[in-house]
Amino acid sequence: MKPADSPGRPRGLPIPRGRVLAALLITTSLAAAPLQLRVLETTDIHMHLLAWDYYQDQPTAEYGLARTVSLIKAARAEVKNSLLFDNGDLLQGSPLGDYVARIRPLAAGQVHPAYKVLNVLGVDAANIGNHEFNFGLPFLRQAIAGAKFPYVSANTTLDDGDGDPSNDRPAFTPYVILDRTFTDDAGAPVALKVGVIGFVPPQIMTWDRHHLTGRITAQDILESARRYVPEMRAKGADLVVAIPHSGFERGETPRFAENSVARLAEVPGIDALLFGHSHGEFPGAAFADYPKVDLVRGTINGVPSVMPGRWGDHLGVIDLVLERSTGRWQVTGSRAAIRPIRDRTTRRPLVEADPVVESLIRTEHEGTLEYVRGAVARTRAPIMSYFAQVTDDPSVQIVAQAQLAYARRALQGTEYEALPLLSAASPFKAGGRQGWKYFTDIPAGTLSIRSVADLYVYPNLIKAVKVRGAVVREWLEMSAGQFNRIDPAGPREQNLISDAFRSYQFDTLDGVTYRIDVTQPARYTPAGKLADPQARRIVDLRHAGRPLDDQATFIVVTNNYRASGGGNFPGLDGTTIVMDAPDENRDALVQYFRAAGEIDPSADANWHIVPVPGIRLRFVSGAGGIAHLARYPQIRLVQENPDGSALYELVPRSE
Repeated sequence: MKPADSPGRPRGLPIPRGRVLAALLITTSLAAAPLQLRVLETTDIHMHLLAWDYYQDQPTAEYGLARTVSLIKAARAEVKNSLLFDNGDLLQGSPLGDYVARIRPLAAGQVHPAYKVLNVLGVDAANIGNHEFNFGLPFLRQAIAGAKFPYVSANTTLDDGDGDPSNDRPAFTPYVILDRTFTDDAGAPVALKVGVIGFVPPQIMTWDRHHLTGRITAQDILESARRYVPEMRAKGADLVVAIPHSGFERGETPRFAENSVARLAEVPGIDALLFGHSHGEFPGAAFADYPKVDLVRGTINGVPSVMPGRWGDHLGVIDLVLERSTGRWQVTGSRAAIRPIRDRTTRRPLVEADPVVESLIRTEHEGTLEYVRGAVARTRAPIMSYFAQVTDDPSVQIVAQAQLAYARRALQGTEYEALPLLSAASPFKAGGRQGWKYFTDIPAGTLSIRSVADLYVYPNLIKAVKVRGAVVREWLEMSAGQFNRIDPAGPREQNLISDAFRSYQFDTLDGVTYRIDVTQPARYTPAGKLADPQARRIVDLRHAGRPLDDQATFIVVTNNYRASGGGNFPGLDGTTIVMDAPDENRDALVQYFRAAGEIDPSADANWHIVPVPGIRLRFVSGAGGIAHLARYPQIRLVQENPDGSALYELVPRSE
């Protein structure tokens, strides 16, 4: 019942200490002493620099770069030679990131708090992740100017406006060749040229279209690697480390694929892969049946590789053995693994937070705390997201209502004012790969800026699209792919939610009513491809009490990610945007709360799952939801699990 990338799955094997690694050597030459090099990776920190949960306003043992720093120092102390790289998605993702980018923007020449930390850590080089673009190019360039180490991005180019991306110049440094002196096994100094190349998902052109159109173009990851890796070798790189901010998926990897690690592992000349983006953990049991994977050694197609989770909850460690053969260095042995900051079984921290991080960013941390604690309204009842994936939920509906209020004001007096208005929202905090405490859980009482950031995690901009009813229908069909197909003649208990479906893809639409028949096959794949043209999970779809007219015109208020094509929803590609607002969706929430003063959160039950006679529809969510079951008579507890999750099931209802 546990998701494939849930906190309960096994981690990679432990790293051998010191010279135990020598047993792994595949010796090809005894002419020179081997060189042992440890390569360390952090990725997807998302501004969780401290072991602090800004949403719950309390310390946490589950994440935070401050704890990873302790792992880094320990890993370095075990070996003579090491390098440290960061793989991006560093600057966005927590209220601290918002505070530095939006509330108290960096002054000219001021060093971003992330680089106050990474500079002291002695990072050797870093890659640019897709979320680095969320606050715009000027902010990104200003921020990374404070880094005392090089940044690389091989597949981002400057748009010169001629419509031919093949001749666009690099937007950032594609790769660097680091000159380093290490100590070999005989104790002699050895000069080594280490090539470092980075990549970002080409989908930045969709996800941050409003920031990048006309400024940046993105090239295919694999094509960029094939272009630059031979060039790096020709310029003398003895070792090539690729840092793709890209995930590892099975199956075909089309041109401009978001997740390209499988193909990168096939590019000649790449000696190590430090990847990220999808917040997974490699090597780990979730990748056991992937092709060309050796989980014991931590390789993909023979290339040592790591992906150390997210938010600093793991450190990636690759141990390489290099030997000089036929005049050049070759990797003759390797071992890759990830080291956790916390024991998931006992829920106890394995390392303490290093105090250096707090000392470096105390001012920004205290400013963020003051910002997130600011009151904007009151709520008469708790607001939580534990059950937002299976029933109409106040945490999602509040966002939808705030968007509707904003759009009504913005569209007043325009040609779109008289058109029916719908609002799309999804549950952002729904556990799964982020951990079983990653839920909105706001108690009754004061609503603060922290509450707003808890309800709406991303710095998205509010947008509205004009679409036909047929697109509304397909929009909901795509969302309904979240559910597994339920067999009415199958086992009595069946798992309702598909682990492969991300909760932020589960849009619900306010302004219409509908039911979801989970006995039908999904019409679309999670990638947005039409899987079954005959399938229809959305039934009894109505607007204003009447069956929805596929030819009618609607305005749907959403965010820039969805409106521009993020998530590959049918009919949404950026061309239907009619309200291109400059404000964030979170701004709409703040305005809504302040106008109301006090709210009574409730859902209007405009959608529900059709019961399946004789079948218990079960799902896993956070154990924190148990305390709120009295408010959800349609849900009951089956069992609480030791990892912080709980198994629930829907109570059958009469149609």
